Amino acid sequence: MATQSPFSFLEDLFQKLPTPPAPPAWMVEETHRRIVLLLNHVLQQEPQAMERLARQKGRVVHAQWREYSFRVQATPVGLLDLAGPEAKPDLTLTITEHSPVTIAQTVLQGAKPNVRVEGDVQLAAEVNWLVDHVRWDMEEDLSKFMGDAPAHMLVQACTTVAEALQQFVGKRAASHPSRGPSL
Repeated sequence: MATQSPFSFLEDLFQKLPTPPAPPAWMVEETHRRIVLLLNHVLQQEPQAMERLARQKGRVVHAQWREYSFRVQATPVGLLDLAGPEAKPDLTLTITEHSPVTIAQTVLQGAKPNVRVEGDVQLAAEVNWLVDHVRWDMEEDLSKFMGDAPAHMLVQACTTVAEALQQFVGKRAASHPSRGPSL
């Protein structure tokens, strides 16, 4: 008897859920602003990333997944700002996988989801460098709120859980190559 993965259950569940109504425009804009704040916080921890992004000032990146989109513009100081809907993108990144479960499996395996890239090659190379080299030091930020020792313990626990999930997903993909995400 073949055992069924919990991921296939989640996939079935996502497919059976009704399509939620579109959120109001103010909520989408506020969510985008919060994402930009988080990205800028992470960028400010990496001076080299800010230098690289400053060279791309005024350039617009449009990211798309299904019906969701996000458009940002590089600022002269090497941070990001929301780009207006009328701003012409210099680079468009479209995640081609439609299933959130498959995307999660891909990320848990340590890979990047499949992305269609259209536009400026140099800007695409800079974005790829940022994705590969910039990491959020979550432990440092947590330590400001809860102290060094509790923050370290929390991050270690999360790391252990993430590694266990990666091993589970990796073993599952190896034992069922036809069911795993195509990379």
